[in-house]
Parts: sequence; structure tokens; C-alpha cells
Amino acid sequence: MDFWQRYRAIDARDPRFDGQFYTAVRTTGIYCRPSCPARTPKAANVTFYETSAAAHDAGYRACKRCLPEAVPGTPAWNFRSDVAGRAMRLINDGVINRDGVEGLASRLGYSSRQLNRILSHELGAGPLSLARASRAQTARTLLVSTQMKLADVAFAAGFSSVRQFNETIGEVFDMTPTALRHTARHHKAAAATTALTLNLPYREPFDPGIFNFLAVRAIPGIETGTPTSYARTLRLPHADARFSVDYDAAAPGRPLALTLGAVDLRDLPSLLSRVRRLLDLDADPVAIDTALASDPRLAPSVRTCPGMRMPGAVDPQELLIRAMIGQQITVAAARTALTLLSEAGSGSMAPADGVHRLFPTPAQIAESGFELLRGPRRRIESVTAAATAMASGKLDFGYGDSLSGLEAKLLPLPGVGPWTVGYVAMRVIGAPDVFLATDAAVRNGVRSLAGHPDSSALSPGFQEVSPWRSYATMHLWRAAGALQAAARARTSTPKEANT
Repeated sequence: MDFWQRYRAIDARDPRFDGQFYTAVRTTGIYCRPSCPARTPKAANVTFYETSAAAHDAGYRACKRCLPEAVPGTPAWNFRSDVAGRAMRLINDGVINRDGVEGLASRLGYSSRQLNRILSHELGAGPLSLARASRAQTARTLLVSTQMKLADVAFAAGFSSVRQFNETIGEVFDMTPTALRHTARHHKAAAATTALTLNLPYREPFDPGIFNFLAVRAIPGIETGTPTSYARTLRLPHADARFSVDYDAAAPGRPLALTLGAVDLRDLPSLLSRVRRLLDLDADPVAIDTALASDPRLAPSVRTCPGMRMPGAVDPQELLIRAMIGQQITVAAARTALTLLSEAGSGSMAPADGVHRLFPTPAQIAESGFELLRGPRRRIESVTAAATAMASGKLDFGYGDSLSGLEAKLLPLPGVGPWTVGYVAMRVIGAPDVFLATDAAVRNGVRSLAGHPDSSALSPGFQEVSPWRSYATMHLWRAAGALQAAARARTSTPKEANT
């Protein structure tokens, strides 16, 4: 977007652009979200920034009226596969908090000096400033959503000391942490529980079908799911964690509530980032749906299911194993195989009803895969070989990779082809323009659209909706599932239909 496109967005107070850029006003010294209800400033007094960190570094403070940190993240970090996009995915996952700038630079293949120069040029702020802004945003979320002690908030957000926390909150928000906590719109009495519950911001519309996607693939003991909720255990850098997400379409604001049943506070920023990635909460559904609806084959599905999300992954290594086991078999068969494999995992240190086990580590899969997995020997060998490579460190990939980087790392593995890499790219790095043309369910979904009068003139690979073909894939999977359900309904007897 150029300057005037952004200026028109703030003049219209369009909430769709919240989190995608920030508006700084020289005469007031503050920066706002695009939908800020304050009077639109004169264009001559406005500077736009890609990140809140860049606005901080330029000397601006956050607006107390619109609270620009209380917005979904920018979808650009998934859309962009350059160094800046890859760096932001890792910063949001807490890499700087754990490994410092040197660790982030090493993962991206640059020196810390080079990385600082690249990010300052592309985003207007260096890695430390970007990480500081991320900590401030996490701290604000905890302050207004929980009754955690201020010291606990400081360390949970990634600050190294309470003094650093107090200084940052004062510089960014121009108020003390206690005053910021009092800005919460709804104050509830603290419940007698150790669980933390936070509302996750997102851009509307939101299609809850993502919960069905996760539920039918849920591995018993590790995950549970319903049409409006999802829960699981998870291994994070410092300790096990357990979380659940619930969607309430009937409540005001249609909240997505994240409940953290157990988490080491040092892992909290990473967990928040991964849950957001899992549910694709930083997506811009209006932009995506507008592009998809321009294709007459997809327009009816978009009208029926606006705001469809693309599921992410909370553990890249786990996702690769699931993809390798699930390729060329049905979802139900893959779930059965993964349930058997889950016996190799250890018990969770934070169990709860329905979720008491952790997905096995690569080392556990390498050790027990032959014993637990069923099916073609070649596939079992491929899965255990990939697990061995991950356990030894020879195969290292994650949120900071690009699509080309994933291809270079994964395609040499036995049993890994373009479908596997594409699926991993969709779910691990959020690649938006992957079309799984060889996928059986995608082909079935395409067949269900074959009768459209305009379909013969359109490309079979859905090039017309690029760069959002990953979301087209999700719509085609949904169409294939509807066809399969309709076929089952036609073949069932009235007695079977009522059971």
C-alpha cells in the first residue's frame, strides 16, 4: 500500500488494516491503529510505520484511546518469505528471548550485524526493538486479561527484570503497568484457579470450521476437539504445557477464549504465538475472500463459509511426522496410525481429562517406530529415517524457513515428495499460495465444481486466485468432505440415519 491508500484507510477507520501498519502523528507524538476513532490527522503530519517497534524507535507513544497493541498481528509475516518475514515469525515465537540476537541471526544464516541492517531497512527497527515491542504486546494482554502479579507478567512477557518491564511499559504506553491494567473494559473477580484465560484478537469474519478440521485429526490422549473448541498438550522449550481454545458465536464480540491450564511462564510468548498460528488468527479474511470469490468456482463456498482459516502447527517436527504418515491414506486411517504411534510418547507433566500424553519426540519415534507403526515397510522406514535425522540435528527446520528452504531440506528425504512439502509449508510457515493438485480430496473437490458453466475457461491450478491458493485448497477440502457426507447419507438406511 502506498501513502494515500493507507491515508484513505485511516480516514475510513477501517479495522481490517489494524495491525498491518501504524499511524504516527507528529503533532501529538503518538501512534495509532488505522481504526482509531480520533479525528483524522492532516496528511502532512502523518508518518506510516510497518511495525509498532519502528514507531517506538522514532519516539512515538501508543495511543491510549485505540490501544494499537491490542490488535491481531500482520498477515504479512506469513505472506512474506524474505528475511524480514522469516525473522518476525521467529521473534514472535520467542527466539530472541531464548537465544538472543545471535541465535536469531544464526537461524537465518546471517551475522547479527547484517540482520540488524536488513530489519532496520525493511521494518524500520532492529531485532531487539522488534522483540521489545512483542514483549510489550504480550505484557499488555496479560495485564488487561488476567490478575497475574506484575512481576509474573514481566517475566512471562520475556523481560529480564521488573525494572526493564516498568520502563518499557512507561515508554510505550505512557502509563504504569497498574494504570494499563485499569484500562481493561471488563473487570472480573479472579476465580479460584491456577488457569489463565485470555481473549485472542482476530479479524472477522471467522469460520469455526477450523475446529472440525482439528477435531477429526485429533489423537486421543494428546488432543480433543469439538465443532467449537480444541485442547491439547504440548512440549515447549522450558516445560510441558496444556491449553484449550473455545469459540462462542453467541456471545458479544464472538470471543475466542484461550485457557492455559499449565505453562512455564517463560514459554508463554511462544505458546501464544503458536496458538495464533494454529488458528490462523493474523489472517486478513476479507482480502482473501475477495480474491477467492472472484473465481466463480469458489464464490458459492466463500459465501457459505466466509472467513475460512488455514490451520497451522504448534510443533513443526510433529507436523512432518503427521504429514508423512497421512499421505496417500484417509484421515481416519492416519488418525489410527498416529494413535498407535502416540504410545511411544511420554506422559504429560500437566495432564487433564482427555489430554494426558505428549506427542512422541523424534528420538522416541526413531526408537519405537518399527514396533508401533503398521503398513508398508518402506513408509515406516521413511518415517523413522526422518525422525532419526531430526533427533540427531541433521534435519532442522521450522517457522523461520522459506518455501524454497523447506523444499531443499525435505525433498531429499526418502518418502517425502512435493505433496508433503506443500502440506508442511501450509501448516508450518503459513505459506498462502500452495495448491496441492495431486491430493485426492482436492481432486474430488474440483470434480464437485466441474459442472460450473465457467469452469472450462479457468485454470485447473486456480492461478486466478493466487497468492491465496492455500485457502482455495481449504475450500476444496471442505467441498470434498461435503460430497462424502452426502454420499454416506444417500447410502444409509433410515434406521442407520437415526442411530
